[in-house]
Amino acid sequence: MRRAYSVETVRAAEAALMQRLPEGELMRRAAAGLAVACGDLLRRNGRVYGSRVLLLVGSGDNGGDALYAGARLARRGAGVRALLLAPDRAHPGGLAALLAAGGQVVDGPDGLGVLDLVVDGITGIGGRGGLREDATGLLHTVTRDRTPVLSVDLPSGVEADTGEVHGDAVRADATVTFGTYKPGLLIDPAAEHAGALRLVDIGLGPELPEPPDLEALQYADVAALLPAPGPESDKYRRGVVGVVAGSERYPGAAVLAVAGALHGGAGAVRYVGPGADAVIARYPEALVHAGPPSEAGRVQAWVVGPGLGDGRGAEAAVADVLAADVPVLVDADGLRLLDAETVRTRTAPTVLTPHAGEAAALLGTAREEVEAGRLAAVRELAARYRATVLLKGSTTLVAEARDTPVRVNPTGTSWLATAGSGDVLSGLTGSLLAAGLAPRDAASVGAYLHGLAARHGSDGAPVSAQDVAEGIRAAWRDVRAG
Repeated sequence: MRRAYSVETVRAAEAALMQRLPEGELMRRAAAGLAVACGDLLRRNGRVYGSRVLLLVGSGDNGGDALYAGARLARRGAGVRALLLAPDRAHPGGLAALLAAGGQVVDGPDGLGVLDLVVDGITGIGGRGGLREDATGLLHTVTRDRTPVLSVDLPSGVEADTGEVHGDAVRADATVTFGTYKPGLLIDPAAEHAGALRLVDIGLGPELPEPPDLEALQYADVAALLPAPGPESDKYRRGVVGVVAGSERYPGAAVLAVAGALHGGAGAVRYVGPGADAVIARYPEALVHAGPPSEAGRVQAWVVGPGLGDGRGAEAAVADVLAADVPVLVDADGLRLLDAETVRTRTAPTVLTPHAGEAAALLGTAREEVEAGRLAAVRELAARYRATVLLKGSTTLVAEARDTPVRVNPTGTSWLATAGSGDVLSGLTGSLLAAGLAPRDAASVGAYLHGLAARHGSDGAPVSAQDVAEGIRAAWRDVRAG
């Protein structure tokens, strides 16, 4: 599992560790790992010996890491030059090490020629706000030939704790981070700036507290959570999920939500709504009922909302489902039709699955604010509605009302930006709720499988929601296989 901590927590852990280490040892460890990563990137594009490396060096320890790593590269035969953005505040030890190893300091970008690598050591995790205008201009100049950029700890200009980007920021091809991940490396829009991530172990682990601020499940974590039928399983033990979806205008939403539930491992699916004929035509194993949901039969969880529209009875159907004493997932039109106080006072778990626009409506704010501050938005939604919230997007986030780490899904892909994909996710997550997974786990595993399924479904070509649904089983097998 990838775990991320706030800057304050990282600083405290570093301070505790440095008390037990010789002076400068922590920076030496960071610089050694950074130099190895730079070397790997240079070899991938050519060689280390004779390569041309430019260090963009800010003040403080971030610039010091870059300088010490540059010294190591210079000793391996690379031509390393440093451009100091704050010459009077450059790390003295790092600068001395670079010069002693044969590196050079340059006054500006003129005359640098073609570069093989630019190392971004401008601000790191201590920076606030976007890049200054002079740094932005410099960066554009030295990368105009598409020179690879490697950032030290965090792309300069992004917010480490929130993933927000206020102004210009470095867009790195790779980022080497030290000790632990930072939230901004995993959450968009900042994550889009980080490129490939590499974590360097500097011994910080024992100093980091539990729980982390953010976590991202990996294959082994998801495999451990996937439900599996036992010898005594029947359809009820495997989980029966009820789906209230679709309308005369949006019959496909019913089919896609049922598809997600069936491919997600539900023992049975009870469908309630006007799309029964379309559902049975595609999935004859589905159990259908005209409604209301409370009279459809036994379920272990409900999914309500996809394609429900504004037709007669839609609001009543949402209210009927929310009155059930089982976990309920609310999506799409259901989010617009729900009563907030009803959600807050439910005794059974509730999962809300908005995209940014729906989240903005629930919060009474602008969509742009949600997209710019995704972490704050998902936490506020979970607290305000006392629910588990899955905020869909380029990096899907899952938060609970209680004090547990926010989870970020690492399998997201732009192929999921297609009509009906969210309906599939709702059915899939609902099936996991019905199987007995806790709401946070069901939402996290559902998002993870959903992302993998899109990759299977696309096969390098444009993907449809039906492709995503059919890719769930392959995703499930991949996770099981590790």
